[in-house]
Amino acid sequence: MEAILKSIKRKKIPINPAVIISNKSDAKGLKIAQRLGIKTEVIESKDFKGNRLEYDKKIISTLERYGVTPKNGLVCLAGFMRIISPEFVKKYKNRIINIHPALLPAFPGLGAQKQAIECGSKYSGCTVHFVDSGVDTGPIILQSIVKIRKGDTEKTLSKRILVKEHQAYPEAIRLFAEKKIKISGRKIIIS
Repeated sequence: MEAILKSIKRKKIPINPAVIISNKSDAKGLKIAQRLGIKTEVIESKDFKGNRLEYDKKIISTLERYGVTPKNGLVCLAGFMRIISPEFVKKYKNRIINIHPALLPAFPGLGAQKQAIECGSKYSGCTVHFVDSGVDTGPIILQSIVKIRKGDTEKTLSKRILVKEHQAYPEAIRLFAEKKIKISGRKIIIS
């Protein structure tokens, strides 16, 4: 999130962030956003006692209050470790993007870096993708490759992938903002 907001501040991404929403009041990203002058909202997921749809409806109403609508908005998941409801995905179809620390479709879900090492993969990386109703299954916008080194641990690999994430995610948002992304079935065409 910080890399995205800093890219916006440096005018590398032609958008105006409306709001940062967190499901945890102590999230580090809230302080970063406030320091950078971005409005923040906290919608505690624990207050919804596992009712994902009601929680997502609250997020949607908050997004709309800030002018982030399905017609003109973009929802970027950054450190938001919750699966969003099919209703949310449907409402913001092709307007929600996420980043994952693996070269999807390999190693979706949690622990991707550990899975790559344990599997003996030679390469890993990150993937920026549109969110669909599956877990890390949406159309791929960008990927960036990281070589897995002998002796890598989950921590060392994660650190190198994070460097690539800080480049790929802002770039994908820029392409979206400049209307350079076209979706054709499950494929992304970048003009």
